[in-house]
Amino acid sequence: MRAYAIGDIHGHLDLLLAAQALVAADRETTGDRDAPLVHVGDLVDRGPDSAGVIAHLMDGQQAGQPWVVLKGNHDRMFVQFLNDPQVNDPGLRAEYSWLHPRIGGAGTLASYGVHAPADRPVAAVHADAQSAVPRAHRDYLDALPARFTHGGALFVHAGIRPGVALPAQSETDLIWIRHDFLDFAGGHPWLVVHGHTAIKAPRHYGNRLNIDSSAAYGGPVSAVVIEGDAAWLLTPNGRRPLPPTPERR
Repeated sequence: MRAYAIGDIHGHLDLLLAAQALVAADRETTGDRDAPLVHVGDLVDRGPDSAGVIAHLMDGQQAGQPWVVLKGNHDRMFVQFLNDPQVNDPGLRAEYSWLHPRIGGAGTLASYGVHAPADRPVAAVHADAQSAVPRAHRDYLDALPARFTHGGALFVHAGIRPGVALPAQSETDLIWIRHDFLDFAGGHPWLVVHGHTAIKAPRHYGNRLNIDSSAAYGGPVSAVVIEGDAAWLLTPNGRRPLPPTPERR
């Protein structure tokens, strides 16, 4: 069974459109209009147009595109800030907040016209954000699923907790987990396709496929295609195989 997937976007609408164009070109080659295209989360933060990314994905799904959009940790932090700016996500280190420069919330708010410098009172930023962010965007992010299965692949934002049945996996693990998942060399019931941990280019580790190619740090938004146990990176010159390499991280 074929599925397409796109990695972490982080507010880069132009890079998302480029990745989706690569998927469209591969669909022309295969003739497959129906295979799902899974976006593995982190739609927002750090990049210049988080609002545009959300609007584009909403519009595409409403128009009937076979798109699946998953929730990332940054997407949940955005909603949590809108709900209560004093509450930090349980996955976030205590010394940070969503508006900390390393997290990138101010960039997301800027795409809605909200000014959020470090020295501005959080209450004022929050009030402006509640007025500026459409309720439809907030509800959309809040309702995003945290996982999607198709054939032998499981798509999540960050990963899974090894040895835990899928229905018992917590959303916090699915959108935040790192070491316990990344360092696990055993098999999973599926090929786990994920983002969250930025690397230079998508890489197949045998039991998982990381497709976060560092769009948050100047890299591209990558698109891949999975057919059974095989995966390819989509490029302007066509498919490039992603053979399994077991080295961790």
